[in-house]
Amino acid sequence: MTEVKHAEETVDLQHGLSHEQVAKRVAAGYVNVQNDRITKSYQEIFKDNLFTLFNLINAILAGMIIFIGSYKNLLFLGVVLSNLVIGILQEIRAKRVLDKLSLITQPYIRVLRDGELKELHMDDLVLDDITYLHTGSQVCADAIIREGKLEVNESLVTGESDIILKNVGDSLYSGSFVVSGNAKVQIHHVGKDNYAQTIMADAKTFKKHKSQLRDSINFIIKTIGIAIIPIGILLFSKQLFITKTPFADAVVSTVAALLGMIPEGLVLLTSVALAVGSINLAKRKTLVQELYCIETLARVDTLCLDKTGTITEGNMRVESIIPYAKHPYAAEDILANMMEVLDDDNSTAMAIRKYIKGKSNTFTCIEKLSFSSARKLSAVTFKENGTYVLGAYEFVNGNQNAALQKEIAEQASLGNRVLVLAHSDVAIEEERIDKNNTIIALLILSDPIREEAPKTLDYFLSQGVDVKIISGDDPRTVHEIAHKAHLKNYDKYIDVSTLSDEEIFDAVKTYTVFGRVSPMQKKLMIKALKEQGHVTAMIGDGVNDVMALKEADCSISVAQGSEAAKNIANLVLLDNNFANMPVIVDEGRRVINNIQRAASLFLVKTTFSTILSILTLFFIQRYPFEPIQLTLISSLTIGIPSFFLALEANHAKVKGNFLLNVLGRALPGALCVVLSIIYVNILSLLMPLTPDEMSTMCVLLTGANGIIVLYRVCIPFTRKRFIIFTSMSIFFILGIVFFPSLFSLVRLDYLPFLCTIGGIAAIPFVMDFFFRFSHYFKLKQRIINIGK
Repeated sequence: MTEVKHAEETVDLQHGLSHEQVAKRVAAGYVNVQNDRITKSYQEIFKDNLFTLFNLINAILAGMIIFIGSYKNLLFLGVVLSNLVIGILQEIRAKRVLDKLSLITQPYIRVLRDGELKELHMDDLVLDDITYLHTGSQVCADAIIREGKLEVNESLVTGESDIILKNVGDSLYSGSFVVSGNAKVQIHHVGKDNYAQTIMADAKTFKKHKSQLRDSINFIIKTIGIAIIPIGILLFSKQLFITKTPFADAVVSTVAALLGMIPEGLVLLTSVALAVGSINLAKRKTLVQELYCIETLARVDTLCLDKTGTITEGNMRVESIIPYAKHPYAAEDILANMMEVLDDDNSTAMAIRKYIKGKSNTFTCIEKLSFSSARKLSAVTFKENGTYVLGAYEFVNGNQNAALQKEIAEQASLGNRVLVLAHSDVAIEEERIDKNNTIIALLILSDPIREEAPKTLDYFLSQGVDVKIISGDDPRTVHEIAHKAHLKNYDKYIDVSTLSDEEIFDAVKTYTVFGRVSPMQKKLMIKALKEQGHVTAMIGDGVNDVMALKEADCSISVAQGSEAAKNIANLVLLDNNFANMPVIVDEGRRVINNIQRAASLFLVKTTFSTILSILTLFFIQRYPFEPIQLTLISSLTIGIPSFFLALEANHAKVKGNFLLNVLGRALPGALCVVLSIIYVNILSLLMPLTPDEMSTMCVLLTGANGIIVLYRVCIPFTRKRFIIFTSMSIFFILGIVFFPSLFSLVRLDYLPFLCTIGGIAAIPFVMDFFFRFSHYFKLKQRIINIGK
């Protein structure tokens, strides 16, 4: 391990580092450069697309074809190179778009240098820099508090969710975030020496995003990758040494078998579809920070969201201040003095400051307690004036006042948020307040409903997505806001502060609106929903949402949210517009549905080629295809149509297991091809057929199978699908009619031709039987078990 870089000198808190000191540290490499990136580098894009197992196999197969001089069978390289170029170009295009957008969300830090306060990117911080941290900030480098105090949550680093008080001299870990307070801190470690970076390097704690799509494709590739080499060796050996096939023919036949087994276009299809999906979302001002979250979002059946900034505009305003008990000072004057010394910068504090603007501030502060989502209050002890507390009634006062509670309930029923201002003669001690105090005023606040919220919520409900509102506010207030937004089951609401952790599991089944939810309870609710089999998405923008965002299957934040929320989220809404969510979900569904639709085409070829290769080892004398013939079939029935199908509009709800769905569609077509080849081999026993005639019959039957599978995939027909299906069918017929020699096809005699036409006519009925057979005997479940 490298020597740890730590702070070596005391820096002036009023001046910060000088230009010369910064330059010295940069030259020494003491810069806070991070290793985590949203996108790959250009070098990684070229490397990942070029150096793959299947590209290596293709290169070897091409070398064998060149060695025997059968150059026309090298046409498959055109497909390989096209795949390579398209994949690289699409990834580069997506990288440029995402890199440009990510600049908007990257954390910029307030740094003191040469006596001036500057906004610098976290990568530009150097050792010993003096930075300012405040509520909502994420700690971007290990630091020591030099002035002020903070409450921090270190759950992203340590896994513990407790709020920890940090005073002057205490250490802050990179990756933690500020719950409340303001402080000047001095950078203590930079770059790879930061605690969070050390954990990632040593413990490998990175959690890969859950993805059926990725796991299914990896399973297919791994299985084929393991099988292809021994099958190729055995197939070549059998034809060369047992059936005494000429060397050149044995090479061509083996290459054709192995080419058919490679689902190379499937990987390209997935990469292109996800890249295009990211670009389309970028056009909608949505930054995709985790590529496979597009798939997860398409499968979401439960959407959890905070009301503030999603259903409401997030712009709190004070409607009125209602005096409740006689007090020497007016509530406005007390609040003015509190806001002068408190560090709170949330929407509520800003609304209060705006309301009392111009009021006097004459009290002397002794002790202060900033707002935190865990406490749900803030407080200040003033010299000779006692302690004033501002927050939710349940958390400010320990006594139960029925009349006051009734008045609060009436305001909450109107959709307003109610805070109480209380007074106590007891000073703040060890971050605690005396709850035996006197309520002196009520603050009535409102947050207008977003105009587009009802329509957006209706969309999710129409799509079978259950919407749950999770908020730290009074459940009655949240309930009324849900009512105004036309949320279904808005009347099913509950105060989560009254529940134990065990009761939360049952509560998420019953209720729709949840109030008084702590950050840990938000996380427990998401966890409970996942344990019940739901695919969850969480929308949050505050520090109190971070743990729930991390727990959710798909996490979404907004550009104006806290740094911590944006950094942990899979998706960031750059225009802060909740109304874009239906478009985002539709894009996810389009990507996954089309990959699923087109992938079944690829697996028809892979499946029948694998089965035929095994049959050739034991039962069939020679493999029935040449590489050039498979190129014709796969290009027109798989490659070209799948590329267009993967990019069309398809917003149907994603259902079932990806591998199950794909193989369920591919198996009937693949089995029909295998039966067609067996049919030709049986005919060869009954009538004299040359190897070239058998190969031609196999190409015609397999091509017809491919066209019929394409027909089923295109159902229901749209104009675009009809054009694709029709043009591919015409091109296939033109290829076999006008270029037979190119594809090693021969003219069939009368009887073999009739047998071929009869076989083609039987294909739709046989394929339909296999589809029904698969459904009746539940072969899909068996496929899942094989996958596991």
